[in-house]
Amino acid sequence: MTVLSALPIAKRWPAKHPDRLQLYSAPTPNGVKISIALEEIGLPYEPHYVDIGRNESWTPEFLSLNPNGKIPAIIDPDGPDGKPIGLFESGAILLYLSDKTGKLIPSDPIRRYETIQWVFFQMAAIGPIFGQVGFFNKFAGREIADKRPLERYRDESRRLIGVLETRLKGRQWIMDDEFTIADVSMLGWVRNLIGFYEARDLVGFDDFPTVAAWLERGLARPAVQRGLTIPARG
Repeated sequence: MTVLSALPIAKRWPAKHPDRLQLYSAPTPNGVKISIALEEIGLPYEPHYVDIGRNESWTPEFLSLNPNGKIPAIIDPDGPDGKPIGLFESGAILLYLSDKTGKLIPSDPIRRYETIQWVFFQMAAIGPIFGQVGFFNKFAGREIADKRPLERYRDESRRLIGVLETRLKGRQWIMDDEFTIADVSMLGWVRNLIGFYEARDLVGFDDFPTVAAWLERGLARPAVQRGLTIPARG
């Protein structure tokens, strides 16, 4: 019997390779963070597509692993001290993967904490704000006659892109010449903002050439390209 066989989530999404890290996700900005990180690291894993359009993340099986009901989530059968561990929240998973492998994060303690602060910046600011821009610009929120909420999130999005623009001036990546989980955490969000959310003109993205160049460099990485479509949509 494997460590996964008794878990409810493994009954709904059976593991073909129960010895590998199991990823339960979808190719959204939060979801692709983890698939990109795993592709960059080269850690063997098995992806499972969670169809959020059919509310699969709110099923009892998924909630048994992630009580917050959001993708992504993981189970690593070979966790700390060889014991299995299940995790949700993308930032926590990124930190876990970098700590497990020693990759995508600087070894110097000061630079490590600087990297973590930029991951938190994405989680606390870019993710929530860009998500609201998407709601009010592309989805149901666009039908709301009062455009003040959209304008508020547009202005805050510009401010946040400006923070990135300032940070990236003279740097290849957020942590200078080292591609880290800080970059991984934000690439999908910036890509979605100007692509899927159709907000390029709304936020004046072309006013931020340094961010645009960083995004182009990031998307050109083979591991990033692979991660953007993992798990494959069902």
